[in-house]
Amino acid sequence: MAFEKLMLDCHVTAVNNDTSTISGNTGIEFPKHLTDEVGEYLVTGGGFFDFKGRDGLLKTIAKFVPKSHYLYQVIKDSKHKDPLNLLVALRNFSAHEPSAGPGCAPTTIREISAAEASGSGGGL
Repeated sequence: MAFEKLMLDCHVTAVNNDTSTISGNTGIEFPKHLTDEVGEYLVTGGGFFDFKGRDGLLKTIAKFVPKSHYLYQVIKDSKHKDPLNLLVALRNFSAHEPSAGPGCAPTTIREISAAEASGSGGGL
């Protein structure tokens, strides 16, 4: 949950610093700065902040800031791909009991093991 909260806070901050992308994507002219609560609502749509892996996170970020934005560029950097996918796998594992769905735990454990196999501490 801490990783999700950190990514959500980064999104909200990025939207608050520059509302031009979300204004362009929605056709609604937003004020220059938003409250954190309004930014969070825009990012989550009033629901949960959810994304599928690093690529899903990039798609979500691109809805709110230009691809030239530092947040998008940092997440897109290839050196962060495996660690981010590992964090997402750990997030999913902690959010769902292994009995929550068929094969949930084995898939997550395979993803974690693959990341660990890349070297000592390579996934972190």
